[in-house]
Amino acid sequence: MSDNLKHPLDCTASEESLERLSKVARIEGFSDEESEEQQGLADLESMNPVNPRVQRYLVAIEYIGTRFSGSQQQAKDRTVVGVLQEAFHKFIGQPVKIFCSSRTDAGVHALSNVCHVDVERISKRKPGEVLPPHEPGVVQRAVNHFLQRKDGDVMVIDVRCVPSNYHARYKAQERTYFYRLLSGSDPLSILEKDRCWHVPEELNLRFMQEACRVLVGSHDFSSFRAAGCQAKSPMRSLDELNITEVPSTPYFPSITERTLSNLNNGDPLACSNQPKSETAGVTTNVGEVEGSTEGDSFGRRRRHRCYVVTARSRGFLYHQVRLIVGALKCVGTGELTVSDVERILEAKTVSAAKPMAPASGLYLARVRYEFP
Repeated sequence: MSDNLKHPLDCTASEESLERLSKVARIEGFSDEESEEQQGLADLESMNPVNPRVQRYLVAIEYIGTRFSGSQQQAKDRTVVGVLQEAFHKFIGQPVKIFCSSRTDAGVHALSNVCHVDVERISKRKPGEVLPPHEPGVVQRAVNHFLQRKDGDVMVIDVRCVPSNYHARYKAQERTYFYRLLSGSDPLSILEKDRCWHVPEELNLRFMQEACRVLVGSHDFSSFRAAGCQAKSPMRSLDELNITEVPSTPYFPSITERTLSNLNNGDPLACSNQPKSETAGVTTNVGEVEGSTEGDSFGRRRRHRCYVVTARSRGFLYHQVRLIVGALKCVGTGELTVSDVERILEAKTVSAAKPMAPASGLYLARVRYEFP
């Protein structure tokens, strides 16, 4: 999911069971979003009986989304799930089906997406003989071995054994997304290509933070979901929405930053023949060069200001985060006011929103679970 829960379930229940589950959800006090997830989990469990010989693993992965056509498997295009399934197939010698907690669009990255996979460990020497399940560490190392032999833009970062009814999507308690914006008139570094949204204009951080306060909480987010969204309800609760300025990466610390760090920490291992008071040629976070001569500043790239939007919720609508970031950026540049954001929210139609932010700056940061 690219900040979305838009796709229908692979398995559909009868109209009678759907109605019954919906009534149960209302009686027990579930929200629309929770009842959809409870319903989906119940349907899948009823149609997939437990196989005691199979071990289910919860697998956390990171990936660079630039060369993927999204996370979900497609017939012809390269996807995260497709690459991961191929690596598991090579590891265990049989095909597997992988289910993601969150489906990301083409170009969207993940610091930690989570999926689950069922593995029946069958002996390669004695076909038909079932062996004890692999330890999680073995699964992680083996799958990464096959992933890195290919393009290396996906990596398994954690593996956990879970019960056979533990579903990566429906058991997720919360999802967090980051969105990176780099502000500055200079061209974007090639090291940042496809990793952020480059905004040439200066951004007003205070105004953007005020706009975040308008959108945080429970609202009808019809104005911030794409036309193709298939969620039954536009109601969502943003538990967190904020924007902060952070150090610009992937730059290393400047001379001033290193000097201040050494002075504050009293680092005895810092080795340099440069006087402690030297600050020539230092590039600051706002792109200025302090106390430099022409020779000192030559070859030093001017930094952009880096901002990160954090959005946290149990679940998001299709393109919700990118549409919100698009509006926040316009507030930062002065194209919109905070009152305009309130007006867009109250309009309850996506036609009132500004163009959404590009996929390149969006990162699925974390999917949180509660384990028994």
